[in-house]
Amino acid sequence: MQVSARNTLKGTIKAIKFREVNAEIVLDLGNGMELTSTITRTSAERLGLEVGKAAYALIKSSDVIVGVD
Repeated sequence: MQVSARNTLKGTIKAIKFREVNAEIVLDLGNGMELTSTITRTSAERLGLEVGKAAYALIKSSDVIVGVD
């Protein structure tokens, strides 16, 4: 897989919550870290996402919010 996104995180799908239009995907990244993403339900179905399946989170810098305490 080649993509322009420089931040690629591989994980295992821990949970999927299908809603009417969207799906919330929880990736287990290991070491107690998780990442949650909301994508369209159509995309989740097209990708064949299932709990336990490996998947990647691709993060573009324009879509990340950084915060501090």
